[in-house]
Amino acid sequence: MAETQSNARLRADAGAPTSGVIHVRTRLTADFTVIANALAQRRGSAVTIGVAAYIASLPDASSVSITALCAHFSEGEILISRALRELEAAGYLERRRERTSTGTVRTRTYFYDVPGGHPEPPKPRRPRKQPDSSQVAVPSVTVRDATPTTAQAESEEPASASAQEPVPVPAPAALDGADPQAVAVLTALRRVDPRLVLSAGEAARLAPAVTEWLAAGVAAPEITELLTARLRDSFKGRPAGILAFRLRETPLPAPPPLPLRPITPRPLVLPFQDCDGCDRPFRAPTPGRCRDCRPVDRLRAAG
Repeated sequence: MAETQSNARLRADAGAPTSGVIHVRTRLTADFTVIANALAQRRGSAVTIGVAAYIASLPDASSVSITALCAHFSEGEILISRALRELEAAGYLERRRERTSTGTVRTRTYFYDVPGGHPEPPKPRRPRKQPDSSQVAVPSVTVRDATPTTAQAESEEPASASAQEPVPVPAPAALDGADPQAVAVLTALRRVDPRLVLSAGEAARLAPAVTEWLAAGVAAPEITELLTARLRDSFKGRPAGILAFRLRETPLPAPPPLPLRPITPRPLVLPFQDCDGCDRPFRAPTPGRCRDCRPVDRLRAAG
């Protein structure tokens, strides 16, 4: 007996959406990265989200320079550098110049899972106590500190050495070496916008850029207007990152034009006249005789 076949449509799974994406979840136990929805669903460039996800997946001490990122992605330096600037302005990325114990200066890049965090120096591990023979051995559990992921961009030391010997984060730079006028401009920003409150270290790091603007001829009120105009209603990160982005991306004004040289009047050029005696052209204000015919006229008049 032949099997009966039905042309009726199969019933859809209960609870399945009728449109849109359907997630097929797989529980991962290794080789995965946790990213906040605020970053994964961030509006804007997809290159920025991809660069952020790639940096978050890298281990500490990995190079995240523009050259290293261009070697991994197919995008060029312009898009990669733009993505890094957007992450820095949003508070996810921070590039800080630090001085080592040997006196060399290097740039360290801090990547934050949540904007607004502060890097903390790694805590030294305490030596484990040997269990007593009379006690029952209990397996130790290591608790991982919720510190931001750090990636070393440029370093004079190899990556293995920096991973084995953690370098403590130095204290914020003092305001002694900063330009007082630039610091005054930065600290006065909170009078215009109460959200623009800077610490001493942040003001010291931003002061050289403000000093460059002042040296280019930009007055302090103009700098305040450029730094506080058209700010967002809410900040996702520290205001220092937004100010650093504006100081770096706003082009400096063109130098004032040089004063024009005074115009000296040109000497008056007399018109050509035809000599009444020899018909030779000569320059004179009025018609008459040339200088060769004038002595002849004087001799005739004297005789």
